[in-house]
Amino acid sequence: MRTALVLLLLLALAAIPGSVFPQEDIDSLAVSQWRDNHPRLAPIWDRLDLFAVYGSPWFGAIYILLMISLVGCIIPRLFVYARALRAKPPRAPRHLSRLPESTSYTTDEDPDVVLARAASVVRDRRFRVEWTEGSDAVAAERGHLREAGNLVFHLAVIVVLVGVAIGSLFGYKGGVIMFNGEDYGFSNNLTQYDDFAPGSLFDPAVMEPFSFSITDFDVEWIPDGPRAGMARKFVAHLDYETEPGAETEEYDLRVNHPLSIGGTDVFLIGHGYAPVITVRDGEGNIAQSGPTVFLPTNAQTFESFGVVKAADAQPEQIGLEGSFYPTFSMGTDADGNLTMPGSAWGDALDPLVSLQVYTGDVGLDDGTSASVYVLDKTKATQLLKDDGQPFRMDLRPGDTVTLPDGLGSVTFEGLERWNKIQISRSPGKFIALGGVVAALLGLLASLFIRPRRLWVRARRQDDGSTLVEVARLDRSSGGDPETGRDELADIVAALRKDKS
Repeated sequence: MRTALVLLLLLALAAIPGSVFPQEDIDSLAVSQWRDNHPRLAPIWDRLDLFAVYGSPWFGAIYILLMISLVGCIIPRLFVYARALRAKPPRAPRHLSRLPESTSYTTDEDPDVVLARAASVVRDRRFRVEWTEGSDAVAAERGHLREAGNLVFHLAVIVVLVGVAIGSLFGYKGGVIMFNGEDYGFSNNLTQYDDFAPGSLFDPAVMEPFSFSITDFDVEWIPDGPRAGMARKFVAHLDYETEPGAETEEYDLRVNHPLSIGGTDVFLIGHGYAPVITVRDGEGNIAQSGPTVFLPTNAQTFESFGVVKAADAQPEQIGLEGSFYPTFSMGTDADGNLTMPGSAWGDALDPLVSLQVYTGDVGLDDGTSASVYVLDKTKATQLLKDDGQPFRMDLRPGDTVTLPDGLGSVTFEGLERWNKIQISRSPGKFIALGGVVAALLGLLASLFIRPRRLWVRARRQDDGSTLVEVARLDRSSGGDPETGRDELADIVAALRKDKS
């Protein structure tokens, strides 16, 4: 048990990096940003599997050792408990009056009559009773389910671990960013995912052939208070088909209210803005056009950051980097002077996108994969104004800015919304849920069931009367003494009542 506790502590400590650092199978976008912001640490973190903690060999080793330890401590205890169930209640101590909870009274009844009635009274209270005619005492015991609850709890922990392991081995989890409209539909196959984390024994044949699109997206904004401007009660309206050719159905996808199709769950886990930006090159051709995902940097105001890459622009590639403000405002200091720009509200009441321009190689010519949310500026040149300051464009919907030196133009066409959808299949989730429920029941049993013993002795005295001694022993620590005395008094009262 000591080993299991140490391993359980190690497992909890090993899980800390998984909550501190972004995980590939949960938010690959955040992992990409972390790598870009920490180029020196990222290779070390990759070697240590800190971006995939729960699938790492060292986490799995602790996981397996914990299961082995739990099995090793539970199996012997099962045999001990089985022997305890078959054992008879212990014989009555010689001096019952020395026990903390004891009492006595005298009666003129025969001792065998008193003991027979005592056996019936305590048996009605669900005690296990040991008494044979001719013996001078009744022995009773109750509360064996306390140890059963303890064993159930530990067995349930193993069930939970098995359920989680099944989900990790045979399940998968993936994410996709989607825009509103039927033109941006999703079909459940591997090519449609932006990020995908399969289990080591995952079989693509288990993927349900459903498809869906987001027809509309509604957000309710908090109007006042310290969180004014934050989004709440946002919902994505889906049209989905469970399989090709099936009838189209509708579903309102909310946070913590996933759409379940077969064994797969579809979750709404995030949303944001996607400015529609068109880049025309120096020859007047459209080099890039369409909605671009900007990632929120402020959860309350939805101020967001994003990049646009026009790799086909002529005569030079064009890269845009900057911020989007849903409700643009300029901050002021204590003296009323304008400070940094920002967004006063999460809703798009006065949208503005502010972009800086880079030309040259924007990181798409070397053939290596590159994040769509990061602009590689190592080989690019920032566009400057005549005074040497960075050339910046501040555009509202419909605005067009002509770039200097005949590079082309940039137009802010409009605004769309994006939704981050997570799709996961966890075949062992109901096993894990059952284990959690069983663990809770076992824990309640081990906490609230009080094992206790009771003895009733009856013997003739020299004057011909019968002395009846009743004693109780609570075997659990922390029990309420008053409760024990009340139970003892109730049993004594029942014995005397039955006599009358």
